[in-house]
Amino acid sequence: MTTQEFLPYLKTVGTGPKRNRDLTKDEMKIVMRAFLKKEVVPEQAAAFLLGWRVKGESLDEFAASIEVFDEFIKQEPLENSIEFGYPYDGKVKNPYLITLVAKHLQKFDLNLSLHGDLLQPAKGGITLKEVCDNIPLPHNIHYYDRATYFKELHEFSDIRAKLGLRSSFNTIEKLLNITKSDTAIIGAFHKPFVEKYITLFKDRYKKLVIIKGNEGTPEIFSKCAITIVENDEVEEIKVDPKDFGIMYSKSAERISLEASLELVKNPSDELLKLAQLNAAVILFLTGKVESIEEGFEVIQ
Repeated sequence: MTTQEFLPYLKTVGTGPKRNRDLTKDEMKIVMRAFLKKEVVPEQAAAFLLGWRVKGESLDEFAASIEVFDEFIKQEPLENSIEFGYPYDGKVKNPYLITLVAKHLQKFDLNLSLHGDLLQPAKGGITLKEVCDNIPLPHNIHYYDRATYFKELHEFSDIRAKLGLRSSFNTIEKLLNITKSDTAIIGAFHKPFVEKYITLFKDRYKKLVIIKGNEGTPEIFSKCAITIVENDEVEEIKVDPKDFGIMYSKSAERISLEASLELVKNPSDELLKLAQLNAAVILFLTGKVESIEEGFEVIQ
């Protein structure tokens, strides 16, 4: 595609409220392939990303983009694995629990599939990549760097950083089916995203779990809702750490990478209990135990 041939697609999102329109799935696939193959100049890519976000993304546009992603991603099937969908704009106020959680799951033959990249706008948090690059990982954590498994999207990091705004990629990059896992657990911050994730990802996994967790991650720090989608049935459960005697106080201040890593290397008793609860939830979601309460007791 030439830059001139791209202009009609750019106009669909860049001519104002009266003339903007949603792209068809075929049109969106053309655009996304042109993006990932670098057939458009950076200025056009940035303009489209901004216009697409301002117009508002349709589910068909998202679905088409994910289908194109599948054409580029290097998959590495991993048995007995759960894929986790963490946001690429990081965590700001609290540490990552996942390495502590993974240690509890080692004896249950569960592999945790994690993926990350450079920081993407707009939260400005600490990334999963920074954590995985700077702390010893339990043997059941398998971390995949986007520079290796999906370099075409990784190479958009510079454009996204210069825009400095949340883009449409933020919604669809969190679950990429790298390890062909049967179960996926994704974090959500706002309720509308729960419905979007169900529509976009329910047919890509045997079981899809959406946790309204800490800072949009699939980590439970306080009372939250968990949506479970399996066999076209949707169930919601609630989990409250206080019911398990956990009185962890979430941070209200930004923390540094060093402070975040230190909290995980030398966790408090309450943080350890939170990790235990998160592991118990995963055991329940994967059918290893009959209830979260049972999982919490088994881990002790």
